[in-house]
Amino acid sequence: MLFLLRLLVTTVVIVITAHVIPGLIVPDFIDALIFGVILGVINSVIRPILVFLTLPISVVTLGLFTLVINGFTFWLAATISYGVHVTTVEAAVIGGCIIWVTSLFTNRFIWKTGGF
Repeated sequence: MLFLLRLLVTTVVIVITAHVIPGLIVPDFIDALIFGVILGVINSVIRPILVFLTLPISVVTLGLFTLVINGFTFWLAATISYGVHVTTVEAAVIGGCIIWVTSLFTNRFIWKTGGF
């Protein structure tokens, strides 16, 4: 149930973000839902490996390299998914950061309330 709630929130944020950020194209809600699933898998499997491998760079840049990792994972998910397209680097970085902040707040809210 909690996974579905997080997926729904992420999907809605992806659709809203696509309307705000130029360079991020999401044709419909189903494509955003598939993109959210792919992004969730990438963030849970590939992102921790990337964070670990780039730890020295993150230390030198005081954590700002995490923005690059967020943008890369967002771009990778858009490349794998069928309908979502990212046309600029800025759209990937901003979209990745928006999804990261949203998932941070969603996870904190669900954790504090204990779910529904």
